[in-house]
Amino acid sequence: MKEIKLLDCTLRDGGFVNDWEFGYGNIINIFERLISSGVDVLEIGFLDDRRPFDKNRTIMPDTKSADDIFGRLDKGNAMIVAMIDYGTCRIENLAPCAESFIDGIRVIFKKHVMKEAIAYCREVKQLGYQVYVQAVSITSYSDREILDLIELVNELNPYALSIVDTYGLLHQENLMHYFELFNHNLNREIGIGYHSHNNFQLAYSNSIEVLRETADRRVLIDASLYGMGKSAGNLPLELISMYMNTSCGRNFNTAQMLEAIDINIMPFFRKSPWGYNLFFYISASNNCHPSYVKFLMDKQTLSLKALNGILDSIEPEKKLLYDKDYIEQLYRTYQSTECNDETELAELTKSLAGKALLLLGPGKNMELQKDRVLSYIEKTNPVIISVNYIPDDIAIDYAFLSNSRRYVQLGSRLLELKDRTDRKVKVIATSNVTNVKDRFDYTLNYSSLIDPNAEIIDNSFVMLLNVLVKTGVSHAACAGFDGYTYHGDNYFNADMDYRIAREKSQGINQYVTETLDRLAGTLNVEFITDSRYHK
Repeated sequence: MKEIKLLDCTLRDGGFVNDWEFGYGNIINIFERLISSGVDVLEIGFLDDRRPFDKNRTIMPDTKSADDIFGRLDKGNAMIVAMIDYGTCRIENLAPCAESFIDGIRVIFKKHVMKEAIAYCREVKQLGYQVYVQAVSITSYSDREILDLIELVNELNPYALSIVDTYGLLHQENLMHYFELFNHNLNREIGIGYHSHNNFQLAYSNSIEVLRETADRRVLIDASLYGMGKSAGNLPLELISMYMNTSCGRNFNTAQMLEAIDINIMPFFRKSPWGYNLFFYISASNNCHPSYVKFLMDKQTLSLKALNGILDSIEPEKKLLYDKDYIEQLYRTYQSTECNDETELAELTKSLAGKALLLLGPGKNMELQKDRVLSYIEKTNPVIISVNYIPDDIAIDYAFLSNSRRYVQLGSRLLELKDRTDRKVKVIATSNVTNVKDRFDYTLNYSSLIDPNAEIIDNSFVMLLNVLVKTGVSHAACAGFDGYTYHGDNYFNADMDYRIAREKSQGINQYVTETLDRLAGTLNVEFITDSRYHK
């Protein structure tokens, strides 16, 4: 007969949002509300001996720490479990189950350490704990590998084996295929768990399908309060409990769940929201680790079309195993579209020779100190080049584009400027930027302008300075290249600001300053507006 159980993982998976720092008072209140709500299994956090004990956090070095936080609380009828990411908690840190507040241990592991993790699970079971085998990134397993896993699990005979959709990739038909493999091949006394993520907004509907499926065994559904959890979040506990009350004969007290959400969970949500968004959709739709998406989006140089092109080129075996060096190389390869730019450089050299030059950036001082800029233009009548943006009220001669994302944003403005007859604007683009319609006036080799040794290899200002050196320019005035700061606005248009520039502001400022010092004598740069690149 099918036995349905509801497992709450708020204090564990929810901790990815706040580094498990719920605060002692919140931890106790969440625990007690969940016990009062009637959940069958309550996961209290991670056991991880790399982290020191902190009563305000639900990531604990050993079972004794869990006892210190929860030991005086009433479990009610719930099974209390904790999770271990295989390799992060030595078996010596687990007291025998009879001496611990914890009843069960959930062990997560990746496919390549399957056998070692199952051996560890055996040691945990010998200590008396109910063992949950958690095969993360289930979509990385072939059917043959699933059957190999099940064979090992049947020998172990744990409390449950879970389908863990780590990156929210499963649609209904794929999920039920895995469920059927588990159901037909697992020992009947082993339960089947389902742990979902909401990248495709399918956690709720998929869980309902699992609950509806015929199975002569224990079936466990993971959920968390308000869906609090890693990436796009988890299945919301309050939703699935409502369904289980109406359709599965259960009687969970959802009012207690809502109280915990209102008092204990919403402050975290307001500070660091989780849930469905474009970032996690891109990750799931490309069947890849979200860190790949984050790495590329942080570059702020790629259109979504280009970003998806890079993700599509990731080798299948690398998709769910994040490798920073690998994705950096793919990024460089994608951007480094080679072209012969000798003719373009020769034409630019001729066009810029002997002329005063003014470079415009999108820094906030372009607005705050505009009078300086207009005064300089009136006095010197310079050739004006804007960098990855187009000013509204200053006529430019060239637009320098090194950033595909900015090019997409500027598309309509560029079309307007190319149709002008009074002052025709020409486009200088690097070869990583793909033109939508007509060819650019000048296309320059991206790979010859970047600095492969820099933390940010394709700083647009430095790339343009490299262009000027190649064309023999010896002096350039600059405005709107303010440099970066962690606090405050870096651009006059707040929509252009991005997180990675704030986080790396000091390093970027230092790098550009050092570049200017290196070029001094070959290319002298004069700042018309204030800049952190120039003291």
